[in-house]
Amino acid sequence: MKEIKAYVHSNRIADVIAAIEESGLMPSNTLLGVRNINATSVQSLLKPVDSAEQRYSLQLGEAVIDEVRLELLCEDDQVEPLVAVIDRTARTGQRLAGWILVIDVSKAVAIGGPHV
Repeated sequence: MKEIKAYVHSNRIADVIAAIEESGLMPSNTLLGVRNINATSVQSLLKPVDSAEQRYSLQLGEAVIDEVRLELLCEDDQVEPLVAVIDRTARTGQRLAGWILVIDVSKAVAIGGPHV
């Protein structure tokens, strides 16, 4: 099992989630597939797509953009197709528009449910 974390410009996240849902990798009737998609607002020091995307953070004392950290769990064989979907749909036209991280999960325990 793997965890994928992707740091995506906030103006691209809806398209990324829709593309994951349309990919067929999220069957709702089985434990196999993409699980536990979370999207959390974060601040980033990435270059903004345009000036409207950037603001000044008093806490960090820096210019930042609002970005979304997308986190999901998936089976090992789904990593490459999911990374491709995220990479394709998260692009902004910039050379560097975020990051996709793939992390090994040694154990996953469903609270109140079956262990996978």
